Amino acid sequence: MFARFFKDESGATAIEYGLIAAATGLALVAVMPAIDTNLRSTFTAVGNGMAGQ
Repeated sequence: MFARFFKDESGATAIEYGLIAAATGLALVAVMPAIDTNLRSTFTAVGNGMAGQ
């Protein structure tokens, strides 16, 4: 019974997917400020261009 319990790897995949999701979330948190700044400047330029029309 114990040997079968230690050989069971069904939960390992769920843990791996959880780690991948956590790493992706951390990467997004690190990149979002740069994306936010670029998007703000882009939409400001578009808005200013439309106001001049």
